[in-house]
Amino acid sequence: MPCEGCMERDNKSTDVTMEFLLLGFSDLLCLRVLLFLIFFIVHVATVVGNTMIFMAVLMEPSRSPMLFFLCQLSAIELCYTLVIVPKALLSLAVVGGSTISFLGCAAQMLLFVALGGAECLLLVAMSYDRYVAICQPLHYGLLMSQGLCLRLAVACCLGGCAVALGLTVSVFRLPFCRPLRINHFFCDISAVLHLACTQSYSTQLPLLAACVLLLLLPFLLILTSYVCIAAVLLHVPSSIGRGKAFSTCSSHLCITLLHCGCATFMYIRPKSSYSPARDKMVSLVYTNITPFLYPLIYSLRNKEIRGVLRKMLRRKKIAQLH
Repeated sequence: MPCEGCMERDNKSTDVTMEFLLLGFSDLLCLRVLLFLIFFIVHVATVVGNTMIFMAVLMEPSRSPMLFFLCQLSAIELCYTLVIVPKALLSLAVVGGSTISFLGCAAQMLLFVALGGAECLLLVAMSYDRYVAICQPLHYGLLMSQGLCLRLAVACCLGGCAVALGLTVSVFRLPFCRPLRINHFFCDISAVLHLACTQSYSTQLPLLAACVLLLLLPFLLILTSYVCIAAVLLHVPSSIGRGKAFSTCSSHLCITLLHCGCATFMYIRPKSSYSPARDKMVSLVYTNITPFLYPLIYSLRNKEIRGVLRKMLRRKKIAQLH
């Protein structure tokens, strides 16, 4: 028997024209201004940092596979933060929440999952690059050709989009109960699913499948790569050689732990542990702080990135002198 207040989906035009209310941070009135200033500054720094890395690598005529993947990763992070953070800042600026259309909410969820999924799959490609570089250095140039790197990059984007499309369609085909208030600052999967009239195990299956395909499976592949790398490094006689090999993997390891760790905490857990207040705070860190840290990790831990950034700055100084 349908629950009281459910929205019937016989009339598709009515569904498409309905709106959700994003409550955002309406319960944090005293901290709104402070949070807005902090996350606005972090957002600007994130956009500038990722843009600098993207442009520096793009201007480099001879890009290694790792630089190519880092360029794509910066582009994904740039799009990712632009999809989520402006709406979050609006939620902090507007008292009482902000509205978002049915199609706008679906599009935001689609892009959020697609970009996050593409990043997870790209981290797998980067781990394979490190595996080949350390475990099969003599065949590196042959195995990691430009054609293969391009195909891997396209496959990551297509894979993320395919899973995101399936998940988004599954979520937005559900009947939603009034009031259509999402207790979040963006159309997060768990928050939207919480509005569904049908609260059964089957409604959680698409999210579970997406987590397996975009989180668990990529993490297992990355873990396998590093187990193989560790096995090779154990036989390297020189501690200096082991240190150099580890330094080439450290930035990738940091990014993997940050991205997969936060996403796992958010989406792979029992439904009974759903807490809107906690989820919003974790999402703030997940969607704002971690993208901000990525450029710092690249520039501090990756010699190639430091090199191309220095080249870009030198080119700008020369251009200014002329």
